[in-house]
Amino acid sequence: MGGSLGLALKNTIHDVELVGFDHNQSHCEEAKKLGLVDEIVSFDTLKKSDVIILAIPVEAIIKTFEALKDIDSDTTIIDLGSTKAKIVENTPKEIVSNVVAAHPMAGIEKFGPNAAFGELYAGQVVVLCDIEKNSPLHKQRAIDIFNALKMKIVYMNAKAHDLHAAYISHLPHAISYALANSVLKQEDPKSILALAAGGFRDMSRIAKSSPNMWSDIFQQNRTNLLDAIESFEVELSEVKKMIKEEDSESLTKWMQSATTLHKIL
Repeated sequence: MGGSLGLALKNTIHDVELVGFDHNQSHCEEAKKLGLVDEIVSFDTLKKSDVIILAIPVEAIIKTFEALKDIDSDTTIIDLGSTKAKIVENTPKEIVSNVVAAHPMAGIEKFGPNAAFGELYAGQVVVLCDIEKNSPLHKQRAIDIFNALKMKIVYMNAKAHDLHAAYISHLPHAISYALANSVLKQEDPKSILALAAGGFRDMSRIAKSSPNMWSDIFQQNRTNLLDAIESFEVELSEVKKMIKEEDSESLTKWMQSATTLHKIL
């Protein structure tokens, strides 16, 4: 996410200097080599930036806030975490007006500097949460950045965001991981995978996503995700029952109902 953002900003905003910081030294070296940032700097130097973008796991964002409590009042912080309520609730009062809670609804299953590409954000939705807490300066900076990236801005409160994200993002990831594990636990998964076609590949693709990052997300949004999983389990129980009872008529109606989703997408 961070590397792609660096490339995208370089392609759209030409009068800025992009600097980066990462605890992983190899990531720093790769980011500089790939041109994702202009320079790698120390954290203390990073804190002097006009805009700080946190493209790190959600728990790390909260920890980093503590080290940013003494930033200048004119420094804008934009967090790109995939859950928002816990982040908003744990933003220190000293920087509440500085921190813009954003979630770009974009990403791929690959991760690390080598996975970065500049077109990731264009045309995608970005959700800005609880933006009424931000000062006009920081709010407008975030809006200007996402507009420059040609993103579609949606405004929402953090709790509503997490509820919706549980169904349209976090649940699909849980299902993908479960599908991958169910195949791997078969007697001969290689023989099964030899038959894998588009449907399986599409559904299992996001199981390649970073386990560390998604474990964090699942825990931060656990209540909403558990509700989503239970709702999904109800649907699985229904289709299991229809198949078991050879109720073809009900099964067809159930499938037809599902196809109407794409009329509103």
